Amino acid sequence: MEIIPIALYDEVIMKKAHPCKHRTNRFQIVRVGADVKIRCLGCGNVMMLDRDAFNHKIKKVVAHHENLLELSDD
Repeated sequence: MEIIPIALYDEVIMKKAHPCKHRTNRFQIVRVGADVKIRCLGCGNVMMLDRDAFNHKIKKVVAHHENLLELSDD
């Protein structure tokens, strides 16, 4: 399995969409370590995955940002 290098505040695309009303598969990394904490860019929900599960579920890194992204108010 390929391990994709990640950094804090990277915007990533996961293989499956988040089951919120926005149904987006775009997330932003808010913590990196033994566990990876990601935030849904649709609803703002935060979830924590262990590094192995994260490496299995990530599709690709889209962009790097310097801080947290603002969520749109839909």
